[in-house]
Amino acid sequence: MNEQHINNNLEISDNFKKLTSEWLVNAIENRYAHGFTWLARPIIQVPQDIYAIQEIIWNVQPDLIIETGIAHGGSLILSASILALLDYCEAIKTGSDTLSLKSQRLVLGIDIDIREHNRKAIEAHPLCHLIEMIEGSSISPDVIEQVKSRSQKFNRILVFLDSNHTHDHVLAELEAYAPLVSEGSYCVVWDTGVEDLPDGFVTDRPWGKGNNPKTAVFEYLEILKTNGRQAADGKLLQFEIDKFIEHKIVITASPDGFLRRI
Repeated sequence: MNEQHINNNLEISDNFKKLTSEWLVNAIENRYAHGFTWLARPIIQVPQDIYAIQEIIWNVQPDLIIETGIAHGGSLILSASILALLDYCEAIKTGSDTLSLKSQRLVLGIDIDIREHNRKAIEAHPLCHLIEMIEGSSISPDVIEQVKSRSQKFNRILVFLDSNHTHDHVLAELEAYAPLVSEGSYCVVWDTGVEDLPDGFVTDRPWGKGNNPKTAVFEYLEILKTNGRQAADGKLLQFEIDKFIEHKIVITASPDGFLRRI
């Protein structure tokens, strides 16, 4: 990693937390996160989470980023743009006169339904050489096997989970992809904040309070604690919730969702 990890003792006041919760509820009602793009592709994230993404990628310096959920492709482009900056900075550091498009880094995106117009837009983007896409359910055995096979040639792996937000689906994604995360890297589980919304707030999705990414995160961490899991590198798999990131950005769709492998 570029920087030594900062401890997660930063705290915010109860009043600040209350105001943030109220703001988030109103932001969701007004589709606030749908109003942004990253390098011309829509990205359904609040700006604070976008900031967290770039900081995590820069500090981890991954050569593979696995993302479940593609939508319009903005998140793939964001990840690819930071990987491209890593390549650029390495070229400067080594004194290279040219920056090769044959990067050793990759963003691997998975979605059960990649809309044709989104696929075409992503493939037409200048950063498309850093992106590969797999169409299929992120928890199907075939897709999981494809991802595991593709990941074998990479050394530092980062995972973002942002597809179906039901408890069972996210738990299955964690079982499949969290073991691929490298030590010191992250498995970020998006939209854990669904658990903190008012009762009955989510009416048009199969997930909601008691059935969402945060409940899956807590169950998975308990599984790791009581039953244990082996990482792809053969070591005991352990994660901690990185509260420092959450407390620093304050506004996030993913409280308790920044899981750092230790």
